Amino acid sequence: MRILSGIQPSGAPHLGNYFGMMLPSVELQSKGECYYFIADYHALTSLEDPSQLSSRSIEVATDFLACGLDPEKTVLFRQSAVPEVHELAWYLSTITPMGLLERCHSYKDKVERGISPNHGLFAYPVLMAADILLYESDIVPVGKDQKQHLEVARDLAQKFNQAYGETFKIPEPAIRGEAATLPGIDGQKMSKSYGNTIGLFAPENEFKKRVMAIKTDSTAVADPKPVQDSVILALARCVATADQVSDMEASMLRGGVGYGDYKKQLFGMLWESFGPLRARRSELAKNPDFVLNVLHRGAREARATSDKVLAKARRAVGIV
Repeated sequence: MRILSGIQPSGAPHLGNYFGMMLPSVELQSKGECYYFIADYHALTSLEDPSQLSSRSIEVATDFLACGLDPEKTVLFRQSAVPEVHELAWYLSTITPMGLLERCHSYKDKVERGISPNHGLFAYPVLMAADILLYESDIVPVGKDQKQHLEVARDLAQKFNQAYGETFKIPEPAIRGEAATLPGIDGQKMSKSYGNTIGLFAPENEFKKRVMAIKTDSTAVADPKPVQDSVILALARCVATADQVSDMEASMLRGGVGYGDYKKQLFGMLWESFGPLRARRSELAKNPDFVLNVLHRGAREARATSDKVLAKARRAVGIV
């Protein structure tokens, strides 16, 4: 079973990335053949600084390894190390109905939030479909917000197979749980695009500042606090024991403690939980050649697979 997933280097990884994609990816290492890529082509829809794109790609790979990714069990590579993905995306584009892309909610949501519309953002699902199909993925873990894009990939694979004969494997989705939509400090989904993140490996002062900036209501210290949709509790559930979460929730319902105290408790839980990962990342940062070698080796393995799939697609459409 081949499992494929990707992460954009459009900014420093945050808690949402960790619990929604990185940790599940680490846990999947023992369940199949894992292909994980740094989606630097996709990042171009929101990141226009060349030096940042290059450096962040290496940093994200370092972060991934620090989180427990084993390069002996997985294929980790940069998306751009396999540029043939664009050739496949073009073949898929020729059978993609405009209406299919116009219905994709991710594009509409980003435009509504002020992100400048462009073709790359609009055609994002086609490139994502090429990512998925190029490596003959069996399983693609996605959050609920990305489920539609995987459905697009499945639709395009089926349309291509119907038009040109059996060429692509039809991938199956694996919908991630609630952690995939971890709330940010403003209560919306934690996302770099929304500027509401808590950096996974941010310095202590910055990390604490972001936790203390979590949006809360104006309930007085003495009064009971609402626990439904509480960002503080949602983040605590990711790292604290069931008893710790239960105690915090009971305390909030009783009242008598201010939000600032709960945020300090949450900071302590999060900072302690990620201590081993910070230590591992510090060691990896001292050996950048190791990270580069992992990416180079991963690219060779990824291209060994992609070349075979692309050759089939070329023959299917008549490009010889």
